[in-house]
Amino acid sequence: MKKYFLFILFNFFAIALIAQSNNSKQGKYVLVIHGGAGTILKSNMTPEKEKLYKQGLQNALNAGSDILKKGGTAIDAVEATIKVLEDDSLFNAGKGAVFTNEGKNELDASIMDGKTLKAGAVAGVTNIKNPITAARAVMDKSEHVMMAYKGAEQFAAMNGCETVDPSYFFTTQRWLDLQEAKKEDSLKALHKDSTTGLLKQPDNHDYKYGTVGAVALDMNGNLAAATSTGGMTDKRYGRIGDSPIIGAGTYADNNTCAISCTGWGEFYIRLVMAKTISDRMQFAHESLKQAADDMIMKKLPALGGDGGMIGVNKDGNFVMTFDTDGMYRGYVKSDGEKGIEIYK
Repeated sequence: MKKYFLFILFNFFAIALIAQSNNSKQGKYVLVIHGGAGTILKSNMTPEKEKLYKQGLQNALNAGSDILKKGGTAIDAVEATIKVLEDDSLFNAGKGAVFTNEGKNELDASIMDGKTLKAGAVAGVTNIKNPITAARAVMDKSEHVMMAYKGAEQFAAMNGCETVDPSYFFTTQRWLDLQEAKKEDSLKALHKDSTTGLLKQPDNHDYKYGTVGAVALDMNGNLAAATSTGGMTDKRYGRIGDSPIIGAGTYADNNTCAISCTGWGEFYIRLVMAKTISDRMQFAHESLKQAADDMIMKKLPALGGDGGMIGVNKDGNFVMTFDTDGMYRGYVKSDGEKGIEIYK
């Protein structure tokens, strides 16, 4: 009888410990964001503008973390986070989108659920207030992954996404950037290096690029990633970068990580950046940091590109890796740790 009692007692404590461990794991969440990478120097930033950027990042973190700390899903958190950044004209996404050569704003976005591997993306939309919500609609309400231009706009409107007149996206600074880019003729400035044969960036390319992104781990251990952008200033011919391309600018898999990228999109596409980081973790058993460091700090510049990425793995470890002078970035964790940074 005594042995039986001890056996029951042992099992009771074992079950309690397992439950406590599971609750601990389920109680962990992480949210990481970026607002673009480039030659971002403190010497070129006024205190007032720095304060505005940091407040914009904080507002986005607040929106996503409010969902996560209430037990909400990672996919809902990254969508809410991106919407805040899309509504902030400081960032090249949504309201702050750059202009094409024709003087239009063409927006791209993508989102991916690490639990199901479902994904959605839109490219080249001109009248959707929050492209990330349109990407979510493609994921949830269609059998497709990507829609583009007028078809994407029609689908988004039919599925409840808020539409606006294209003039909503006009901002004076982005318009001035276009005029400067036209002076430089940015496409001709992408010339080949005489020694390597690789494409070189124009000397002043940072205002031409920009992206916002978010990755999250929720309390149930699910990962999600989302990315949104206005693309490249002065772009022509319907150019689309990596941001709406699953596996290049965005990827999420509960078995590995969630990734959102920012930088010169052509190189991220060629490297299949986000999926390659995930694959290196899964098949080469590298850590998130090892894979991200090699891809961003070595493989990317070796081709002539630059930029950065954010990522979080299934255990809640995260990275904010970039090879430029700065990247707008921030994070918040369930244990209270948080931070917002801009410079290297």
